[in-house]
Amino acid sequence: MFLANKILKTIESPINGGIEVVKSLAFGTSISIGGLTQSGGIVYEIWKKTLKRIKRKNVVIKKCLILGLGGGSVSKLVKKYWPNSYTTGVEIDKFMIKLGKEYLDLKDVEINVEDAYKFCMISLKSKKHYDLIIVDLYIGDKFPEKFENNEFIKITNKLLSEKGIVIFNRLYYDRKRKEALNFAKVLEENFENVEYFYPEANLMLICSK
Repeated sequence: MFLANKILKTIESPINGGIEVVKSLAFGTSISIGGLTQSGGIVYEIWKKTLKRIKRKNVVIKKCLILGLGGGSVSKLVKKYWPNSYTTGVEIDKFMIKLGKEYLDLKDVEINVEDAYKFCMISLKSKKHYDLIIVDLYIGDKFPEKFENNEFIKITNKLLSEKGIVIFNRLYYDRKRKEALNFAKVLEENFENVEYFYPEANLMLICSK
């Protein structure tokens, strides 16, 4: 009898707690926290569907900012769909970066081990702009409150280039549905366009000026 999943490595992080690298026959290698996949596996497939949708919009992506880089699933897809783009990744947990490099081929991205809020404030003062901003700032299954407030959302808007797009990833199951929809209402107060896209048990909120 063969096990469906094999744990390749377990590591304890002061930020995320227990982190596991899991190999699955169905989804390959992934990084999970509390049984919830954070990078690789199904998360890769979710972002693949989402970024394919963006690709069809024919938006020019030269500079990309990923807030919540994790093990690098999204950065790999950005490089695939926009090979000439430059990607900056922000991740507060150095252990996620370490595991991403070791197991998920994390590369081709400028990595900043930093709090996303602080990084965005510095970027705003430096008058930086990005064509694509990806906000995937979960700690396990929790989306920190400071990334839900109007101030942070306004900052992401100001960091966008004129025709830029920002994507907020929200979990969308059980009580998470109400949380996601309430957050979407706040986004609608700050962006001209907010598109709802539902891959798997997630709600991707695709916003533009």
